[in-house]
Amino acid sequence: MSTNTGTGASTGTSTGAGAADFVEAGAASLLRFATAGSVDDGKSTLVGRLLHDSKSVLADQLEAVERASLGRGQEAPDLALLTDGLRAEREQGITIDVAYRYFATPRRRFILADTPGHVQYTRNMVTGASTAELAVVLVDARNGVVEQTRRHAAVAALLRVPHVVLAVNKMDLVDYAEPVFAAIAEEFTTYAASLGVPEITAIPISALAGDNVVSPSAHMDWYGGPTVLEHLETVPVVADPSDDPARFPVQYVIRPQTAEHPDYRGYAGQIASGVLRVGDPVTALPSGRTSTIEAIDALGQAVDAAWAPQSVTVRLTDDIDISRGDLIAPTATAPDLSQDIEATVCHVADRPLTIGQRVLLKHTTRTVKALVKDIPSRLTLDDLSQHPAPGELAANDIGRVTLRTAEPLALDAYADSRRTGSFLLIDPADGTTLTAGMAGNAFAEAAAEAAPAAGADDDEGWDF
Repeated sequence: MSTNTGTGASTGTSTGAGAADFVEAGAASLLRFATAGSVDDGKSTLVGRLLHDSKSVLADQLEAVERASLGRGQEAPDLALLTDGLRAEREQGITIDVAYRYFATPRRRFILADTPGHVQYTRNMVTGASTAELAVVLVDARNGVVEQTRRHAAVAALLRVPHVVLAVNKMDLVDYAEPVFAAIAEEFTTYAASLGVPEITAIPISALAGDNVVSPSAHMDWYGGPTVLEHLETVPVVADPSDDPARFPVQYVIRPQTAEHPDYRGYAGQIASGVLRVGDPVTALPSGRTSTIEAIDALGQAVDAAWAPQSVTVRLTDDIDISRGDLIAPTATAPDLSQDIEATVCHVADRPLTIGQRVLLKHTTRTVKALVKDIPSRLTLDDLSQHPAPGELAANDIGRVTLRTAEPLALDAYADSRRTGSFLLIDPADGTTLTAGMAGNAFAEAAAEAAPAAGADDDEGWDF
């Protein structure tokens, strides 16, 4: 794990020229990141400042914010209003929903997910951070690391977000004191490191005043690291897709059966990971039937190779039975099939998840019936200990579950693939999303071993 508190050296790093012969042009310049933190830590203000100072705000948007701010009796524009779009958010001064913003600088394009800070909306952070390559966790310099900070760090670690930025905000309210920043950075870094977060960068900021957000601060000459925007522009996010085993969930079977294409049979979908090449021996799961890639069609053109996250149509040399929900993978690196799943989950529904509950499990394009066999433990965020045999998981709880599925699934460990190692548990009665799951071990470095727990073995009515 690498850590930088920014007291002397910048973490600015180049993206590396040889990272990917397979990466599409322009993909290297895109960063998906999420913001998180407790209520009133200043997330929306930070995002507004980032958009404003990087000149990513349209004139009419800024005028609307100025009018709204004046209507609330504020002399200066409240930049938080640039992201708090819901009426309830503006009235309460908090973020409720995940607000997505798109902006760009000459060096990189960005997709930003501004997630809520209130504990009851922690589940929304799971949505915002599930595809993020970087998470910005804000801390109020006056309050330091609080329980919600730990919760957000745990979620970032659980989702295997590769880069975490600790933004110590409101430094202007603590007289820009270096010891305050250093103490918070040390506490957070120690906690996040115990969760296995691979890279942590701490930056002291004042979102309201603009210190170290886009421009360096004149009040903190003791800090020698990058601004928030500098770090976002330079953090390396390019990975060679050929390093990962190929996974291709089938979304749709194309059979035009026209005079021009009487025998065309193609399997369409988005490559979840890795690289597919013409001539590769592949296996279709869960059937286990094998074939060879005869052709790959991308954007109406035949190509020799395709890689994640391209959407393509794959044609095979053999006419085998493949339908939506099947997974095509190279025979040499095909995942194992299993009906017994052990996973770490974040429960997102208001009603609890209980032992013996019947659910639907959605994995990539496949949905199967499943049964909650056991809930061995729930994570205690204060000391990262495991509370054994909780019996149920309430909203925003993080815990371990054991599941039994009606049909075998080709599920990778989440540590190996964020895409094919993740799943959702869904209420079969009304389609409500209950739980976000990550197969295999929870964190990069286990915080504690889960204690065994005896659970109910009630599978009456679900014969599998």
